[in-house]
Amino acid sequence: MNAGDLDLTGQCALVTGGGGGIGRAIALCLADMGADVAIIESIPERCEETAERITERGRRALAINANVMEVDKIREAVARTKDEFGRLDILVNNAGGVAPRAFVDLKEKSWRRHIELNLVSVIVATQEAVPIMIEGGRGGSIINVSSIEGSRAAPNYAVYAACKAGINNMTRTLSLELAEHGIRVNTIAPDFTETPGTRGNVTGPVDPSKWVEWTEGQRESVRRRIPLGRAGIDEECGRAAVFLASRMASYITGVILPVDGGSWASSGWVRNSNDYWILPPEA
Repeated sequence: MNAGDLDLTGQCALVTGGGGGIGRAIALCLADMGADVAIIESIPERCEETAERITERGRRALAINANVMEVDKIREAVARTKDEFGRLDILVNNAGGVAPRAFVDLKEKSWRRHIELNLVSVIVATQEAVPIMIEGGRGGSIINVSSIEGSRAAPNYAVYAACKAGINNMTRTLSLELAEHGIRVNTIAPDFTETPGTRGNVTGPVDPSKWVEWTEGQRESVRRRIPLGRAGIDEECGRAAVFLASRMASYITGVILPVDGGSWASSGWVRNSNDYWILPPEA
Protein backbone atom coordinates (compact mmCIF):
# COMPACT_ATOMS: atom_id res chain seq x y z
CA MET A 1 0.00 0.00 0.00
CA ASN A 2 1.16 3.53 -0.75
CA ALA A 3 -0.19 7.06 -0.74
CA GLY A 4 -0.46 6.92 -4.53
CA ASP A 5 -3.43 4.61 -4.14
CA LEU A 6 -5.45 7.72 -3.28
CA ASP A 7 -4.32 9.53 -6.42
CA LEU A 8 -7.18 10.37 -8.80
CA THR A 9 -5.09 12.04 -11.49
CA GLY A 10 -6.58 11.54 -14.94
CA GLN A 11 -10.03 10.73 -13.61
CA CYS A 12 -13.12 12.85 -14.16
CA ALA A 13 -15.97 13.32 -11.70
CA LEU A 14 -19.47 14.78 -11.67
CA VAL A 15 -20.91 16.00 -8.36
CA THR A 16 -24.58 16.97 -8.07
CA GLY A 17 -25.30 19.78 -5.63
CA GLY A 18 -21.60 20.59 -5.75
CA GLY A 19 -21.79 24.27 -4.92
CA GLY A 20 -22.19 24.18 -1.17
CA GLY A 21 -21.91 22.04 1.94
CA ILE A 22 -21.05 18.37 1.58
CA GLY A 23 -21.17 18.47 -2.23
CA ARG A 24 -18.72 21.35 -2.43
CA ALA A 25 -16.38 19.66 0.03
CA ILE A 26 -16.46 16.44 -1.98
CA ALA A 27 -15.79 18.29 -5.24
CA LEU A 28 -12.78 20.09 -3.77
CA CYS A 29 -11.38 16.97 -2.11
CA LEU A 30 -11.60 15.07 -5.40
CA ALA A 31 -9.79 17.95 -7.11
CA ASP A 32 -7.14 17.96 -4.36
CA MET A 33 -6.37 14.36 -5.29
CA GLY A 34 -6.06 15.10 -9.00
CA ALA A 35 -9.53 14.64 -10.49
CA ASP A 36 -11.13 17.01 -12.97
CA VAL A 37 -14.58 17.88 -11.63
CA ALA A 38 -17.92 18.97 -13.07
CA ILE A 39 -20.57 20.21 -10.68
CA ILE A 40 -24.30 20.70 -10.97
CA GLU A 41 -25.54 23.49 -8.71
CA SER A 42 -28.78 25.49 -8.66
CA ILE A 43 -27.32 28.63 -7.03
CA PRO A 44 -25.27 30.45 -9.73
CA GLU A 45 -22.81 32.16 -7.37
CA ARG A 46 -21.98 28.89 -5.64
CA CYS A 47 -21.63 27.09 -8.92
CA GLU A 48 -19.01 29.53 -10.19
CA GLU A 49 -17.19 29.84 -6.86
CA THR A 50 -16.67 26.11 -6.53
CA ALA A 51 -15.46 25.88 -10.11
CA GLU A 52 -12.93 28.63 -9.38
CA ARG A 53 -11.64 26.72 -6.34
CA ILE A 54 -11.23 23.61 -8.50
CA THR A 55 -9.21 25.46 -11.16
CA GLU A 56 -7.05 27.03 -8.43
CA ARG A 57 -6.05 23.46 -7.59
CA GLY A 58 -4.77 23.01 -11.14
CA ARG A 59 -7.69 20.85 -12.26
CA ARG A 60 -10.25 21.32 -15.01
CA ALA A 61 -13.69 22.40 -13.83
CA LEU A 62 -17.10 22.48 -15.44
CA ALA A 63 -19.78 24.60 -13.75
CA ILE A 64 -23.33 23.61 -14.69
CA ASN A 65 -25.98 25.88 -13.20
CA ALA A 66 -29.08 23.67 -13.11
CA ASN A 67 -31.79 22.32 -10.84
CA VAL A 68 -31.61 18.54 -10.42
CA MET A 69 -35.39 18.40 -10.10
CA GLU A 70 -35.47 19.03 -13.85
CA VAL A 71 -34.73 15.62 -15.29
CA ASP A 72 -33.69 16.91 -18.70
CA LYS A 73 -31.13 19.18 -17.05
CA ILE A 74 -29.50 16.20 -15.36
CA ARG A 75 -29.27 14.36 -18.66
CA GLU A 76 -27.76 17.44 -20.30
CA ALA A 77 -25.25 17.82 -17.46
CA VAL A 78 -24.01 14.24 -17.74
CA ALA A 79 -23.69 14.62 -21.52
CA ARG A 80 -21.81 17.92 -21.14
CA THR A 81 -19.42 16.31 -18.68
CA LYS A 82 -18.65 13.54 -21.15
CA ASP A 83 -18.22 16.07 -23.99
CA GLU A 84 -15.95 18.33 -21.92
CA PHE A 85 -13.73 15.69 -20.30
CA GLY A 86 -14.09 12.83 -22.77
CA ARG A 87 -14.84 10.37 -19.96
CA LEU A 88 -16.65 9.94 -16.66
CA ASP A 89 -15.09 7.88 -13.89
CA ILE A 90 -16.76 9.11 -10.71
CA LEU A 91 -20.39 10.10 -10.10
CA VAL A 92 -21.33 11.63 -6.76
CA ASN A 93 -25.08 11.84 -6.20
CA ASN A 94 -25.09 14.46 -3.47
CA ALA A 95 -27.98 16.82 -4.23
CA GLY A 96 -30.81 16.65 -1.71
CA GLY A 97 -32.52 18.47 1.08
CA VAL A 98 -35.46 18.57 3.45
CA ALA A 99 -37.56 20.81 5.65
CA PRO A 100 -38.98 19.03 8.74
CA ARG A 101 -42.74 18.64 8.83
CA ALA A 102 -45.22 16.16 10.25
CA PHE A 103 -46.26 13.61 7.64
CA VAL A 104 -49.97 14.43 8.01
CA ASP A 105 -49.22 18.07 7.20
CA LEU A 106 -47.36 17.35 3.95
CA LYS A 107 -49.15 18.42 0.80
CA GLU A 108 -48.79 16.29 -2.31
CA LYS A 109 -46.75 18.97 -4.05
CA SER A 110 -44.30 18.97 -1.14
CA TRP A 111 -43.76 15.21 -0.87
CA ARG A 112 -43.42 14.91 -4.63
CA ARG A 113 -40.69 17.56 -4.56
CA HIS A 114 -38.92 15.63 -1.79
CA ILE A 115 -38.94 12.50 -3.93
CA GLU A 116 -37.82 14.31 -7.08
CA LEU A 117 -34.95 16.02 -5.29
CA ASN A 118 -33.73 13.21 -3.07
CA LEU A 119 -34.41 10.06 -5.08
CA VAL A 120 -35.42 10.69 -8.69
CA SER A 121 -32.34 12.87 -9.29
CA VAL A 122 -30.12 10.00 -8.10
CA ILE A 123 -31.83 7.48 -10.36
CA VAL A 124 -31.62 9.72 -13.44
CA ALA A 125 -27.97 10.77 -12.96
CA THR A 126 -26.94 7.17 -12.35
CA GLN A 127 -28.85 5.84 -15.36
CA GLU A 128 -27.20 8.45 -17.58
CA ALA A 129 -23.69 7.95 -16.18
CA VAL A 130 -23.49 4.17 -16.17
CA PRO A 131 -23.50 3.67 -19.99
CA ILE A 132 -20.61 6.15 -20.26
CA MET A 133 -18.63 4.23 -17.67
CA ILE A 134 -19.36 0.92 -19.38
CA GLU A 135 -18.38 2.34 -22.77
CA GLY A 136 -15.11 3.64 -21.30
CA GLY A 137 -14.21 0.13 -20.20
CA ARG A 138 -12.31 1.35 -17.13
CA GLY A 139 -14.95 0.66 -14.52
CA GLY A 140 -16.02 3.51 -12.29
CA SER A 141 -17.16 4.63 -8.87
CA ILE A 142 -20.66 5.79 -7.99
CA ILE A 143 -20.91 7.43 -4.59
CA ASN A 144 -24.31 8.33 -3.20
CA VAL A 145 -24.84 10.69 -0.29
CA SER A 146 -27.60 9.31 1.87
CA SER A 147 -28.15 9.88 5.60
CA ILE A 148 -28.32 7.77 8.71
CA GLU A 149 -32.03 8.70 8.59
CA GLY A 150 -32.27 6.15 5.80
CA SER A 151 -31.51 3.41 8.33
CA ARG A 152 -33.64 4.47 11.30
CA ALA A 153 -37.00 6.04 12.11
CA ALA A 154 -37.05 9.79 11.46
CA PRO A 155 -40.17 11.56 12.80
CA ASN A 156 -41.05 14.68 10.76
CA TYR A 157 -38.76 13.48 7.96
CA ALA A 158 -40.82 10.51 6.74
CA VAL A 159 -40.59 11.04 2.97
CA TYR A 160 -36.98 12.23 3.10
CA ALA A 161 -35.99 9.18 5.15
CA ALA A 162 -37.87 6.90 2.76
CA CYS A 163 -35.90 8.39 -0.15
CA LYS A 164 -32.61 7.84 1.67
CA ALA A 165 -33.61 4.26 2.48
CA GLY A 166 -34.32 3.84 -1.23
CA ILE A 167 -30.84 5.13 -2.06
CA ASN A 168 -29.32 2.64 0.39
CA ASN A 169 -31.16 -0.26 -1.22
CA MET A 170 -30.34 0.94 -4.73
CA THR A 171 -26.68 1.10 -3.71
CA ARG A 172 -26.65 -2.54 -2.70
CA THR A 173 -28.68 -3.67 -5.72
CA LEU A 174 -26.62 -1.77 -8.31
CA SER A 175 -23.40 -2.97 -6.71
CA LEU A 176 -24.46 -6.42 -7.90
CA GLU A 177 -25.79 -5.41 -11.30
CA LEU A 178 -22.75 -3.30 -12.21
CA ALA A 179 -19.99 -5.45 -10.67
CA GLU A 180 -19.31 -7.22 -13.96
CA HIS A 181 -18.42 -3.86 -15.49
CA GLY A 182 -16.00 -2.96 -12.70
CA ILE A 183 -18.32 -0.21 -11.47
CA ARG A 184 -18.40 0.05 -7.71
CA VAL A 185 -21.43 1.58 -5.95
CA ASN A 186 -21.22 2.85 -2.37
CA THR A 187 -22.99 5.33 -0.14
CA ILE A 188 -21.88 7.85 2.47
CA ALA A 189 -24.42 8.30 5.29
CA PRO A 190 -23.77 11.47 7.33
CA ASP A 191 -25.60 12.70 10.39
CA PHE A 192 -25.60 16.31 11.57
CA THR A 193 -22.85 18.09 9.63
CA GLU A 194 -21.60 21.66 9.80
CA THR A 195 -22.38 23.23 6.42
CA PRO A 196 -23.39 26.69 5.15
CA GLY A 197 -27.02 25.57 5.37
CA THR A 198 -26.83 24.51 9.02
CA ARG A 199 -25.16 27.83 9.80
CA GLY A 200 -27.84 29.96 8.11
CA ASN A 201 -26.03 30.59 4.80
CA VAL A 202 -28.81 29.05 2.71
CA THR A 203 -28.69 31.26 -0.39
CA GLY A 204 -26.07 33.30 -2.19
CA PRO A 205 -22.30 32.69 -2.09
CA VAL A 206 -20.73 30.53 0.61
CA ASP A 207 -19.58 33.18 3.09
CA PRO A 208 -18.41 31.96 6.53
CA SER A 209 -18.31 35.57 7.78
CA LYS A 210 -22.11 35.59 7.65
CA TRP A 211 -22.65 32.24 9.35
CA VAL A 212 -24.88 32.16 12.41
CA GLU A 213 -23.15 30.92 15.55
CA TRP A 214 -24.77 28.00 17.30
CA THR A 215 -25.84 28.61 20.88
CA GLU A 216 -24.16 26.81 23.75
CA GLY A 217 -27.40 24.89 24.20
CA GLN A 218 -27.30 23.67 20.60
CA ARG A 219 -23.66 22.64 20.88
CA GLU A 220 -24.36 20.82 24.15
CA SER A 221 -27.26 18.96 22.53
CA VAL A 222 -24.95 17.82 19.73
CA ARG A 223 -22.26 16.82 22.22
CA ARG A 224 -24.70 14.69 24.21
CA ARG A 225 -26.15 12.73 21.29
CA ILE A 226 -23.13 12.28 19.00
CA PRO A 227 -20.50 9.95 20.52
CA LEU A 228 -17.54 11.93 19.15
CA GLY A 229 -19.04 15.00 20.82
CA ARG A 230 -19.36 17.39 17.88
CA ALA A 231 -21.04 17.99 14.55
CA GLY A 232 -19.40 16.58 11.46
CA ILE A 233 -17.33 18.76 9.12
CA ASP A 234 -18.26 18.67 5.45
CA GLU A 235 -14.66 17.92 4.45
CA GLU A 236 -14.85 14.67 6.43
CA CYS A 237 -17.44 13.48 3.92
CA GLY A 238 -15.10 14.69 1.17
CA ARG A 239 -12.30 12.52 2.51
CA ALA A 240 -14.62 9.51 2.66
CA ALA A 241 -15.60 10.13 -0.97
CA VAL A 242 -11.95 10.28 -2.05
CA PHE A 243 -11.33 6.95 -0.33
CA LEU A 244 -14.35 5.29 -1.97
CA ALA A 245 -13.39 6.66 -5.40
CA SER A 246 -9.76 5.58 -5.13
CA ARG A 247 -7.79 2.37 -5.54
CA MET A 248 -7.76 2.16 -1.74
CA ALA A 249 -11.38 0.98 -2.02
CA SER A 250 -10.92 -1.18 -5.12
CA TYR A 251 -12.55 -4.20 -3.41
CA ILE A 252 -15.33 -2.25 -1.67
CA THR A 253 -18.80 -2.08 -3.18
CA GLY A 254 -22.36 -2.15 -1.88
CA VAL A 255 -21.36 -0.45 1.38
CA ILE A 256 -23.35 2.12 3.37
CA LEU A 257 -20.59 4.03 5.20
CA PRO A 258 -21.75 6.13 8.18
CA VAL A 259 -19.79 9.37 8.46
CA ASP A 260 -21.63 10.38 11.59
CA GLY A 261 -19.36 10.52 14.63
CA GLY A 262 -20.88 7.28 15.91
CA SER A 263 -24.54 8.34 15.83
CA TRP A 264 -25.73 5.18 14.08
CA ALA A 265 -23.79 3.01 16.51
CA SER A 266 -25.30 4.79 19.53
CA SER A 267 -28.85 3.78 18.44
CA GLY A 268 -30.61 6.27 20.71
CA TRP A 269 -28.15 6.28 23.61
CA VAL A 270 -27.21 9.78 24.77
CA ARG A 271 -24.98 11.32 27.40
CA ASN A 272 -26.73 12.65 30.50
CA SER A 273 -25.61 15.67 32.52
CA ASN A 274 -23.02 13.48 34.28
CA ASP A 275 -21.65 12.20 30.95
CA TYR A 276 -23.03 8.70 31.48
CA TRP A 277 -24.46 6.97 28.44
CA ILE A 278 -28.17 6.31 29.02
CA LEU A 279 -31.37 5.73 27.10
CA PRO A 280 -34.03 8.49 27.35
CA PRO A 281 -36.29 9.39 29.09
CA GLU A 282 -33.66 9.23 31.85
CA ALA A 283 -31.80 12.06 30.11
